[in-house]
Amino acid sequence: MLELQEVCFTIQKDGEAVNLVDKVSLKIPRGHFMAIVGPSGCGKTTLLKTIAGLNPESDGALFWDGRNLSEEGDLDPSEIGYVPQFSIAYDPLTVDESVEASTRLRVKTRDLEDLDQRIDRVLEETGLAAIADRQVKVLSGGQKRRLGLAMELVSDPKLLLCDEVTSGLDPRSEREIVRLLHDLSRREGRIVLSVTHSLAHLELYDSILVLHEGRVAYHGPPDQMTHYFSVHDTEEVYPKLATQTSERWQGSWMKHRESYYSKLEKNRNKLLESGGLHLPAPAEAEVAEGEDAPPAVEKIRTPGFFAQFTTLLSRRWRIFFRDRGQVFLQLAILLCFPVLVTLFSENAKGQIANLSDTKQGEREEVQEQTTVKQDQIKVGSSVSGIIMIQVILLSLMASNNSAREIAGERQIFEKEKFGGLRPSAYLASKVCFLACLVLAQSLWMAVFVNIFAPFRGGPGGFESHVLFLLMINGGMTAICLGISSLMRTAEQASLLSIYLVGFQLPLSGAVLALPEAVAAFTRPFISAYWAWSGSVSMLEPKVLYAVKAVIDTSLSARETCIYVLTFHVAVGLIAAWIGARRHQWD
Repeated sequence: MLELQEVCFTIQKDGEAVNLVDKVSLKIPRGHFMAIVGPSGCGKTTLLKTIAGLNPESDGALFWDGRNLSEEGDLDPSEIGYVPQFSIAYDPLTVDESVEASTRLRVKTRDLEDLDQRIDRVLEETGLAAIADRQVKVLSGGQKRRLGLAMELVSDPKLLLCDEVTSGLDPRSEREIVRLLHDLSRREGRIVLSVTHSLAHLELYDSILVLHEGRVAYHGPPDQMTHYFSVHDTEEVYPKLATQTSERWQGSWMKHRESYYSKLEKNRNKLLESGGLHLPAPAEAEVAEGEDAPPAVEKIRTPGFFAQFTTLLSRRWRIFFRDRGQVFLQLAILLCFPVLVTLFSENAKGQIANLSDTKQGEREEVQEQTTVKQDQIKVGSSVSGIIMIQVILLSLMASNNSAREIAGERQIFEKEKFGGLRPSAYLASKVCFLACLVLAQSLWMAVFVNIFAPFRGGPGGFESHVLFLLMINGGMTAICLGISSLMRTAEQASLLSIYLVGFQLPLSGAVLALPEAVAAFTRPFISAYWAWSGSVSMLEPKVLYAVKAVIDTSLSARETCIYVLTFHVAVGLIAAWIGARRHQWD
């Protein structure tokens, strides 16, 4: 049984405490199908989230089979299913793949046969078996709602919470979904609570909960609702609510609820006698002599870190390769950006003349020094510029890699986290996926550009240059991933990441030297400076001297640059971890 005792959920608004859920008390037995209805803003979804544990109750207590959830912790992820208003599936995946991924993330199955049987059973229960091979993006609204239900049923939850799963559907699809929820409540003693704004098909529910401004105005049989509110039709209930304050409706309900609860109990007993409701035997029930004990129900266990990690990584690559637009964009960036760099490579290949050791006239010596100076300016500025172009382009790639990686799927991630997904497994899968992109982009940039403009470094210079290209890409990818994890929307994350990349060039000091006071403050945060400085410091002495002749910005030692960029990577990953752990459910 699910029981609520004087449950409140309070927020602060304009400095005052406002109860969005106000002293709600309910008793909901096993195998019960209840609708939560009421005008917009009455607290329907807030109450559902409070029951789910997404909104911590401010006062009162919730009990599940006698266990105080307020003191002993929330329900186990396998005990509860939550179907939100939004789609919880990825468009490029098929129905079967979506259900399979949900099963692998939520249920530790014995073997592949057990996995397949669970998937097939859920698809049959929700009527999706015939369209299992269709991609999510081509499903109708009703089919997507069925898929959302299927992805929750994989763990056999005893409490199923549905938030506006019939909104926006045509009358036929709406009735089919309500009928499906009704049938699901009749299996294994499952409690199904459905928030709906619609007052159609109420006869399919066991009870109706009417909320008004966060308070209970009615909770009883559907066929008694019009009598209680003294109206001829259920459509008149909402206007009727507006005629009195929520306090008066709550007071009226407290006076009459026992008589309506007795009617609910009679209806339930009739249902049990007719065989319309089958409840599982209590675990502590005694077994008569000579009878076989019922098989023990195996507790659903959540898969471990590695199982969730491999499932998420496999799913991410599958989604990536099916998104042709994203694949084309990545290939275009991978091929075009290095070509763009080589357009500026001609001057970087020039030679710097040496001063003659032989004695010559003053005029000839001045001409020779002028020639050497011109060579230094041309080669030095070109080499420095090419390194900085590589650094900035890789920063752009990094932003494109990860700015939307978590924020773009925030709702799905939060839903899966509610279902038992480990944030550590989720973040590890993202890091592994992005690391592959970073490696491909950075190595291709370094090797391709080096063919047309060989890196003019001393022993180990090219390897160091590759290392710094990897670190600037990895550092900016990690930082943008952290931004993506902390932001609530993909638009916010993208905008902030673009600004971050945009400031890299002007604040790096590679083009124009910054005042020392400004540089001392900004330089620690500018990844581009450290990658550029580290690569420049590894140039062969003559070229390094030429670069120093055309820039006013001081260079840092190679080891210092490596330490700072490593710190940037660590900061980005820590921010991503904090964002992944934080509750950001809408």
